[in-house]
Amino acid sequence: MTTFIIGILILFFGYIFYSRFVEKVFSPDDRETPANSHSDGVDFVPMSKNRNALIHLLNIAGMGPIIGAIQGILFGPIAFILIPLGCIFAGGVHDYFAGMLSMRNKGAQITGLIHKYLGHKAFYIFMVIVSIMLLLLATVFVYTAGDLFVERFFGVKEFVISNPLVLGTYIVILSYFILATLFPIDKIIGKFYPILGLMLILGTGMVLIGFMIKGVNLQNFHLSNYNIHPKNLPLIPMFFMTVSCGLLSGFHSTQATIISRTVNSEKDGRGIFYGMMCLESLIAIIWAAAAMDVYSLNQVPQNIIGTVNVVNIIANKFVPLNLAFLVTLAIIILPITSGDTALRGLRITIADALNLGQKKIVNRLIIVIPIVLSVLSILIWAKTNADSFSLIWRYFTFFNQLIAIPTLLCATVFLIKEGKGKKSIITLIPALFYVFITMSFIFSEKIGFNLPLKYAEIAGIIITASVLIYVIKIIKNKN
Repeated sequence: MTTFIIGILILFFGYIFYSRFVEKVFSPDDRETPANSHSDGVDFVPMSKNRNALIHLLNIAGMGPIIGAIQGILFGPIAFILIPLGCIFAGGVHDYFAGMLSMRNKGAQITGLIHKYLGHKAFYIFMVIVSIMLLLLATVFVYTAGDLFVERFFGVKEFVISNPLVLGTYIVILSYFILATLFPIDKIIGKFYPILGLMLILGTGMVLIGFMIKGVNLQNFHLSNYNIHPKNLPLIPMFFMTVSCGLLSGFHSTQATIISRTVNSEKDGRGIFYGMMCLESLIAIIWAAAAMDVYSLNQVPQNIIGTVNVVNIIANKFVPLNLAFLVTLAIIILPITSGDTALRGLRITIADALNLGQKKIVNRLIIVIPIVLSVLSILIWAKTNADSFSLIWRYFTFFNQLIAIPTLLCATVFLIKEGKGKKSIITLIPALFYVFITMSFIFSEKIGFNLPLKYAEIAGIIITASVLIYVIKIIKNKN
């Protein structure tokens, strides 16, 4: 329990002090934000700080802080330390600069920022990567939310698309995704997300209260248990790829740039972008603790360890049975409220690339229809192949963490151009670290080059050095 508490304290004091330092480095001011200067009633719509914060929390808190925590805690109690440290020094910095740079650039999406700060070659590469990542995420979140729902409320155990109940649930969720993507942000997302955000906080809070009432069996970190993963997965790079949301997630850059179009003041950015990242990290730590407890007491069948099905076991243990469904419902909300904004983010990203205004519904439909057809194609393939979830999730994980790198590099170039070269290490160091992590991962994994880890790490070091040289050249060319 001591390590768990230390982790929470790192998160609390890190937000209080380090986020203020990061804010001071960026230097928000009183200039007019895109929400007001580019108001269009669809994507550029001024909303209050609290509403933006709750919406952003739900946008970024997909299944990552739950699945990632449930899988990440298998490495041992070191997760209670690495998650908050990663959040404070990498994830929070990443999210804050993504949102603030977007506000400084007329609400540009992450691909637009890459184009401006890293050049057109990087833009073309990451336009493809971002699009693939958002499509995969939306598809996975259609059926993870659907599977959780039919299991909890209808007792379904076989999630095959030929089951009318399963298929109907998928159709309802995807239909909602389409509506939320098409409608102005304040009509559906702006009205319901604050309520759903409170439900998420309540659901996680009920699990935490369960700790206090029923007790929780947690290990403390020491050198002999720094990595106790049952499959002997290496801590580096696997932990940092497994635990994304709650630590650092490139997906957040696509969501912060959506909210950048609804923020009234730059000075609200710290609470919205950095603050909600820290709250998501807290959620991840709590669910990691709950997972450690049920794992240590052998309450989870071997075949579902590390899967989303552990959620129901945790809910049934720590929450009264007549309220456990509320926890599951709160978790079902996560993939739904991230899947819809993944599609929204993809619509906006493509629209910006095509310079196609989104005020007219017909322009939105031109982009949304092929996106939905793509999602349907991937969904049908995924549900007719046994190992599809594992494959899609691993590729999503790679693309997700890969996208975090250019976001941090954009921030680095921005700070140097602003005459804050020495302080740019707050973004450059996590960027280079994740170059090494993602490259080591893809070179060592079967979905990549399947090299021995030591060779993968050497390749990671070489590419990290190459990226650093690339950034230096960009900076010289812009001077």
